[in-house]
Amino acid sequence: MKILVVCGNGLGSSFIMELNVKKALAELGKVAEVTHTDLASAKAEKADIYIGAEDIVHQLGEERGHIVSIVNMMSISEIKLKLKSLL
Repeated sequence: MKILVVCGNGLGSSFIMELNVKKALAELGKVAEVTHTDLASAKAEKADIYIGAEDIVHQLGEERGHIVSIVNMMSISEIKLKLKSLL
């Protein structure tokens, strides 16, 4: 399973969220490939789950895999809650 963390520029915020997604997965006892990128690059990448801030991630379009919007990228509990049913 591949999870792609998306942000506007693909730098700081998506990297922090990538680390938090990895922590959430570890707490759930799940394993997945997790990487981060910017919105433009994400449109060309294939993933099972796309995760990011609502205003960014929904710009990917409906034809993608599962799209998960996060309100607080620092909240491990929110990330776990939203990913749990998809894993």
